[in-house]
Amino acid sequence: MLEAGLATQLKSLLEKVTQPIELVSSLDDSAKSTELAGLLDQIAGLSDQVTHSRTGDDPRRPSFAIRRVGTDVEVQFAGIPLGHEFTSLVLALLQVGGHPSKEAADLLAQVRDLEGDFYFETYFSLSCQNCPDVVQALNVMAVLNPRVKHIAIEGSLFQDEVDNRQVMAVPTVFLNGEPFGSGRMTLEQIVGKLDTGAADRTAAAISEKDPFDVLVVGGGPAGATAAIYAARKGIRTGVVSERFGGQVLDTMGIENFASVPYTEGPKFAAELENHVRQYDVDIMNTQNAAKLTPAEVEGGLVEVELASGARLLSKTVILSTGARWRAMNVPGENEYRNKGVTYCPHCDGPLFKGKRVAVIGGGNSGVEAAIDLAGIVSHVTLVEFDSQLRADDVLQRKLRSLPNVDILLSTLSTEVLGDGSKVTGLTYTDRTTDQSHTLDLDGVFVQIGLLPNTEWLSGTVDLTLRGEIVVDAHGRTSAPGVFAAGDCTTAPYKQIIVASGAGATAALGAFDHLIRTSVTDAAPVAEPATV
Repeated sequence: MLEAGLATQLKSLLEKVTQPIELVSSLDDSAKSTELAGLLDQIAGLSDQVTHSRTGDDPRRPSFAIRRVGTDVEVQFAGIPLGHEFTSLVLALLQVGGHPSKEAADLLAQVRDLEGDFYFETYFSLSCQNCPDVVQALNVMAVLNPRVKHIAIEGSLFQDEVDNRQVMAVPTVFLNGEPFGSGRMTLEQIVGKLDTGAADRTAAAISEKDPFDVLVVGGGPAGATAAIYAARKGIRTGVVSERFGGQVLDTMGIENFASVPYTEGPKFAAELENHVRQYDVDIMNTQNAAKLTPAEVEGGLVEVELASGARLLSKTVILSTGARWRAMNVPGENEYRNKGVTYCPHCDGPLFKGKRVAVIGGGNSGVEAAIDLAGIVSHVTLVEFDSQLRADDVLQRKLRSLPNVDILLSTLSTEVLGDGSKVTGLTYTDRTTDQSHTLDLDGVFVQIGLLPNTEWLSGTVDLTLRGEIVVDAHGRTSAPGVFAAGDCTTAPYKQIIVASGAGATAALGAFDHLIRTSVTDAAPVAEPATV
């Protein structure tokens, strides 16, 4: 199962196991069970601390538990956790085997102190780059707290179960049999949902922080680079972010960042955060900015109010809030979000195996999505508002060569249809004839560009009609002491490397602003004497 190099790496990692663990598999006569048994035998052969027993009685087959021998500490996987989930498997082996988590000590203490019985089920796909964060977070909880149980389920291997529970996006988490959440969640966010007092305690602690010299709002490439450049100047720097990494976390492959021939979004985001943490930067994750109040006087303090009610003060602020997928804004879209309406073909595509779907958007993202989905689903209809596709010619040629793809041009999507629990179709208007039509579908993948996350800034800094923050060559906005960088601004070319450069520019601009405003109250210099 594991190629020689990977097996060697795993063998080295398993030397960190300090307590014996047992892999208990539940198998049947299927090829996948044979494959899983081979993988578990191979892992057991890499360490004297690991054994494999085929005595499991879990009804999901193939599946297995990782148990700490002689205890009730365990985590479970239904399926074969390779692909993006291989890291989750490795971490589970280490943590059940006694190797400590690297999460913050106070957060781990919160997990241990949770009261109640929690049985989590997470549906994932091997191509989902967001799923490992959720699987790993819940596995940590199961290891630390005996009243927390978790099983991670590979959706494509348990299609009947996925259909019955109407799982149409990954990761999807059930708690004690009821829907708990969908999409990427960090350990901090999960604990916050369970520990209802955590948000208030965090907000109170944030509000007590001393003013910053530079406060960065947003943790994507622009924000991370800004934080690094500011911290290297030796000034008090903070970062407030909903999720560190931003859009990068949803990016499958990165091949155009100079000096990095290839990487994947979640890995790139993790390295960004690790780099920032090498400096004295106060990172406040899982926080959304809600209001900006510019300084009343030159050199005064800017206030940022968070959705939690916390308030932060800073001499300068760098806005790097990024952008999000643009919605169709048609009836039914919000109602059926994650119930057939999705924005990530890489993550959710495997859940629509053998089904009929539509892709909305004829740019590079839309055409690439249609090409990828055509290899999984029974049929793809690409819907484009314009009279022609806007994707690169090589992508268009590939798309048109596929036998199970239809292309609709000059088409306006008007409504997402459903039966109350899942998508059943899409209505559209042919813009050349003004006639309305209906497509029978199981899923709608929206790929129509990005929308800047700037609604909360209306009236405080100048925005374009598209909502982009207007900046100059130094990253300055219309508000003194407030700078901006990245995809939320008027800077052209929404690319990771462009955003990173803009973040550096904004940080240097903010530092220059601090230098100039810090001397405004200095005593005047005496004029030289004349003779």
